[in-house]
Amino acid sequence: MDKIEDFPKMNSAHTPEKTTSGSGKSIVIKEVASKSELRKFIHLPAAIHKDHTNWVPPIYMDDWEFFNPKINKSFESCDTILLLAYSDQKVVGRIMGIIHHKYNAQHGEKNVRFAFFETWNDDAVAQTLLVAIEKWGKSKGMEKIIGPLAFSDKDPQGFLIEGFDEPVVIASNCNFPYQVELVEKNGFVKEVDLVAYKIIIPHPVPDFYLKIQERAFRNNPGLRVLEFTSRRTVKPYIHPILNLLNLTFSDIVGFTPFSEKEMDDFANRYLFLINPRFIKLVVNEKNDVVSFVIGMSHIGDGIIKAKGKLFPFGIFKIFAAARKSNQINLLLGGVDPAYRGKGLDVLMGVRMFESAHKLGKTTMDSHLELEDNTKVRAEMEKVGGKVYKRFRVFGKNL
Repeated sequence: MDKIEDFPKMNSAHTPEKTTSGSGKSIVIKEVASKSELRKFIHLPAAIHKDHTNWVPPIYMDDWEFFNPKINKSFESCDTILLLAYSDQKVVGRIMGIIHHKYNAQHGEKNVRFAFFETWNDDAVAQTLLVAIEKWGKSKGMEKIIGPLAFSDKDPQGFLIEGFDEPVVIASNCNFPYQVELVEKNGFVKEVDLVAYKIIIPHPVPDFYLKIQERAFRNNPGLRVLEFTSRRTVKPYIHPILNLLNLTFSDIVGFTPFSEKEMDDFANRYLFLINPRFIKLVVNEKNDVVSFVIGMSHIGDGIIKAKGKLFPFGIFKIFAAARKSNQINLLLGGVDPAYRGKGLDVLMGVRMFESAHKLGKTTMDSHLELEDNTKVRAEMEKVGGKVYKRFRVFGKNL
């Protein structure tokens, strides 16, 4: 495990210390500044969600890297602060504050974000943590607070507001209903909603999809669909895929383009968990990637059995869960703007349906789509997709 000095203090300005809530409870707010405090921050949700049936722990090795500024390059363009709340010397809450200078400059915003907000159902603790981030943001000239939102939309975002009984999908938040009530009590209102669709994987593939596929190949003879059976053969395409993602996601709320280092970090974070058969690319006659879709088997049950630990045996439990699961979860997808409307999404969709069926998958989670992304939502509904989860990012003027 890394040494304490490998986890430097976050680049924040100051930390609130001791406050007394309206209920008279004494709450101490302390900034995470050591490895032992970071451990408390990372492991607090396991205590809060101990009896939460659907909760899935993080992969803890991943969390240690995510919150390490020496490894996670997203820290370089942000001011950040990690706070723990104590009452009677017991940790009772946590929150992260982020000021994403690069994103704010690109979008003309002065927003501070909150993320990884966890408490028991306690108004006083929740208020104290949220106010601490608000004051920290205001001290740095911010005019609005939004969240839950971390460094990018690639991280879990929004509180779940519908679909509490559904399985938790990787890279999405799992929260109790009371967490939504706690932020609303503190003056937060809807900023934007995101929806997730559940799709019954069709078999055979509908005729109208096959006709669109045929027309797409006929009208674009230089296009080819690439499919994979090994991670080694995927690696040369990682940077082209994520460069295309940077292009196609530029207008998505919360999205921050990948740097080359972040591309490698992202690949290392997820590629070993992904069956390469669920990666589909379309390339043109120059072998340029012009569209892609990436999915992975649902592994939540495996992470629960492994208790978030990959080693020594957790990784085998996760892989076993991936094989047994009947669900595939979409992670990322995009089409080059110059090739939109040419049926490339269908080319990839047909191959994804076929691979999913061969591997025993019967359902698909679309991952998060912005509620006003009518084009993508129409495609989901065209194949029978139904909204089964809704997430909300909240906002509040400072």
